[in-house]
Amino acid sequence: MLADAIASAAPGAAQEEEAELYRRFAPRVRLYGLRHLRDAAAAQDLVQEVFIVLIERLRCGGVRNVEAIGSFILGTSRTIAADLRRTHHRRERLTETFADRTISVTPREPMLDKARVEDCLNSLPPRDRALLVLTFYAEKKAADIASTFEMASGAIRVARHRALMRLRACVTGESSR
Repeated sequence: MLADAIASAAPGAAQEEEAELYRRFAPRVRLYGLRHLRDAAAAQDLVQEVFIVLIERLRCGGVRNVEAIGSFILGTSRTIAADLRRTHHRRERLTETFADRTISVTPREPMLDKARVEDCLNSLPPRDRALLVLTFYAEKKAADIASTFEMASGAIRVARHRALMRLRACVTGESSR
C-alpha cells in the first residue's frame, strides 16, 4: 500500500509514505547487511543504498509489482551486498599487493648528449634543420611554417615528422628506415 502510494504520487510528494516505508524495512535490510557483510558501517551503507534505489525506482515507476515490495527490497539488498563484498575483496587484494608503501620508483632522468644532438642537427639537410628549428625553437605552427616554405601545412607536418625520425636515428645511432 505504501509502495503503491509512492509510485502513484508525483516525485517527492509522498514523503510521509517514503519515511514509513523506510521505518518498516530499514531494520530488516540492516540485519541482512550485518549477517552478510559482517560490519555495522557496511550494513548502514547497504541500507542507504538500497533505499536510494528503491525510492528512485518507485518514483519513476520502475518496480513491476509494487505488491511484492519486500521481494524487491530483498533482491536489491542481495545485489548491492554482493557488489560491496566484491569491492571489499578487490581492495584487500590490492592492499596486499601494494601494501609496502616504502618502496618508491623514481623515474630516471634521460641523459641528453647535447653535443651529439647538435652534431646530428647540423648533419641534417638545410630544410629539415630549418623545419625543426622553426617548430621547436621558434615555436611556430605548421601553417606559419608553410607560408615560409610555400608548401601546404600537411606537407610541412610530414616533412617535420621525417626530419624528426632522421634526427632521432642519428642521436640513437640507429639506421634510418
